[in-house]
Amino acid sequence: MAPSEQHFAFRFAPSYRLAALPYGITEHTTSITVTADELRVRFGLWRVCTPLANIGLLRITGPYAYLKTAGPARLGFTDRGLTFATNGDRGVCLEFDEPITGMDPLGLIRHPNLTLTPADCVGLARVLEGLPAASH
Repeated sequence: MAPSEQHFAFRFAPSYRLAALPYGITEHTTSITVTADELRVRFGLWRVCTPLANIGLLRITGPYAYLKTAGPARLGFTDRGLTFATNGDRGVCLEFDEPITGMDPLGLIRHPNLTLTPADCVGLARVLEGLPAASH
């Protein structure tokens, strides 16, 4: 039987750790949680919660430009995508059937996608696809 919740940590590169610190983004204020029916992400002051059924497509992506991803949550101006990045090497990009909120506290900006940089990109992708995570 699969656990009811699976937790994934963000992987912090040293340069990203330093850029994130002024925004209150640390290992203690970030988390990715997958439950039986939803994805919950905490990134410092920013939060995202969406049903798993809302995830239309996912892919592992990277590398990312430091100046476009380091520091606080980032909004893509061309597509309104949301990025929670803690390293520039690799992450998981999720595309949603219905855009989500997460950037602004009033929820006025809707995001069609979200990029996360967990320590275990493959494990997160497998769990979100409904497959068991590989044991380490």
